[in-house]
Parts: sequence; structure tokens; C-alpha cells
Amino acid sequence: MSPRTIYASSGIFSIYGESMECRSAVLQLLQSLLAQKGDCDPVEKDSPIFTSGRLQSVDAIQVAVFLEQHYGVDFAAIGFDQDKIDTVDSICAVIEESQPAEK
Repeated sequence: MSPRTIYASSGIFSIYGESMECRSAVLQLLQSLLAQKGDCDPVEKDSPIFTSGRLQSVDAIQVAVFLEQHYGVDFAAIGFDQDKIDTVDSICAVIEESQPAEK
């Protein structure tokens, strides 16, 4: 399954999804990117994906585009730092920090 299929077919990608949906969506995306490279090892929520070499910088761009399109993360405003998206937990933190504060 390609990332584009994930984007289009899954109902779990909402701009204001709950954190479990966020975690599930991020895991699904990362596992899909890894599977395209023949890496079927599990993705742990706190294991580095990019600094470990499992994914490359071109994959980080795909993750960033996914976050911008599906969660409204504005990397132009917050700055892109690959270390901020190196684990499932850190990706979910970026999403949460990018959401508008509830009044």
C-alpha cells in the first residue's frame, strides 16, 4: 500500500483526530514507507526512524507533506527539523503542538 492510498482511503485522518488516531495514522504511514524499502520490522513509538537510517531524508519530506495535508502542521511557521519527526511520539507531539488552542 502506498502512502497516497493511505491518504485517500483511510477514515482515521482527521485534522482534529484524537491522539490514538494520530498514533495509528502515523504508524500506518511509517510502516508503509518502510515496507516500500523492504523493512517489515515493527515500528516502536519511541524508536528513531530517520537517525537510525531506516528511512531517508526524502521520506522525511513525505512525512512532512502528510502532516501538512492531514493535520494542518505548518512547517513554514515552525521550521522543519528532521529530529522533530524522528519517532512516532515526536511526530504526534508536532501534530498536537500545531493544533489551535481550545478556548
